[in-house]
Amino acid sequence: MTQNTDPRTEPVARELKDETPLSPMRTTIADRLQESYRDAAHVTLTREASLPPLEPGLAQIASETTTPSIIDVLLKSVSEALTAHPAFNATYDAAERTHRTYHEHNVGIATDIDDGLVVPVLSDLRDDSIIDIHRQRTAVVGRVQRGSFTMSDFEHGTFTVSNLGPLGVDTFTPIINPPQVAILGVGRLRDVSAQQSMQDAPSSQIGLSLSFDHRVIDGADGARFLDTIVQSTARALET
Repeated sequence: MTQNTDPRTEPVARELKDETPLSPMRTTIADRLQESYRDAAHVTLTREASLPPLEPGLAQIASETTTPSIIDVLLKSVSEALTAHPAFNATYDAAERTHRTYHEHNVGIATDIDDGLVVPVLSDLRDDSIIDIHRQRTAVVGRVQRGSFTMSDFEHGTFTVSNLGPLGVDTFTPIINPPQVAILGVGRLRDVSAQQSMQDAPSSQIGLSLSFDHRVIDGADGARFLDTIVQSTARALET
């Protein structure tokens, strides 16, 4: 019998390249996400939403000095959806088995910085215009990215939005930011010609992913919440 001496069949040892302990911020992020994924009954609904063309829609919303982006329109739509479906503007206390809803729409916006993922909170969007939301978002996110934030920038959130569209992601499964009960994931925005969309006019399409805690929210309610966001966004962009 011929012995197999092919070196590729021999066990290969692992040679350590690097070893980096988690930073305090990364440790906090890891603990919170593990807590969320372990404790919450995650369900994610995804929807491909057709919207009016983006550029003319945003142009009509813009002021003389400020041009909002699609995320600002979606944040306004989220606030309108939270008004129509208040169960999503909430936290859940598992120890007390209590679902708490809130008057204010304090919406966190997941933000990528060098040290990890943080979620600064936009304060009460209920009565804000899209321009107001744009100004608050750019101010808060700017402070976080410059490192000039305070802990008050991260407090009292009631809902979270995570936008991976600029990174080319269509849909994903966002993890709920505890103790909140829901999070909206925003995917890539695509222009679609009339021929491609089988419509009379060109449109935009965007992927939306809603994760929610099934302990306190049912699937049909999640679908209705997503539909409210889509319809509100479409109305805002109509020209």
